[in-house]
Amino acid sequence: MAHRIALVGGTGPEGRGLATRFALAGHDVVIGSRGAERGAEVAAELAASLATSAPEATTVTGTDNATAVADADVVVVVVPYTAHRPTLEGLGAALDGKIVVDAVVPVYFEKGPRPIEVEAGSATEEAKQILPDARVIGAFHNLSAEVLLEPHTPLDADVLVTGGDKEAKETVMALANEIEGARAVDAGPLRYSRFVEGITILLIGVNGRYKAHSGIQVSGLDVGASA
Repeated sequence: MAHRIALVGGTGPEGRGLATRFALAGHDVVIGSRGAERGAEVAAELAASLATSAPEATTVTGTDNATAVADADVVVVVVPYTAHRPTLEGLGAALDGKIVVDAVVPVYFEKGPRPIEVEAGSATEEAKQILPDARVIGAFHNLSAEVLLEPHTPLDADVLVTGGDKEAKETVMALANEIEGARAVDAGPLRYSRFVEGITILLIGVNGRYKAHSGIQVSGLDVGASA
């Protein structure tokens, strides 16, 4: 099933990488930004690149965040953590009833990556507090933006998905499984999001030391790791 997917704050590497993979899977992808001009500019650059490297991909468009989410049925939040609360509060009721995938990691850099303490426990749980009527799911935290941006490079990584809305979680897991070399893993309820987000901080450090773009894989699971 094709979705209209909005990437809130999608002009950065992670947003562009996910947009690339969602477009390859045949979805209608919209990159959102604080300003419509910036969203459109990045989308045009990405669309031009995909036309050469992956002509089978669908077209990527761009605009401001509010316009991007208006007609989307799946919204993926990829803003820096410092912009997390103000961005979600600004969108507010526009996200009611929608599947909102929070991929934000509370991290800052001081001689390497360091976690930011979140009162709610995690960025994903914070998103649910801000958006009580949205269908909030946590996913896509641990994927390398660099690899996502290479259309035909398999990720060889698992996508840990958290949340309590069964149907929304299944939808997000299906999206993850459409990415070449990725496998969705049901990582439990929303409260486990803090551990998933923490793994990203660990990976940033590991990848920095080894000059790599590694992800994570959970061993011993049957293919299609849905609980």
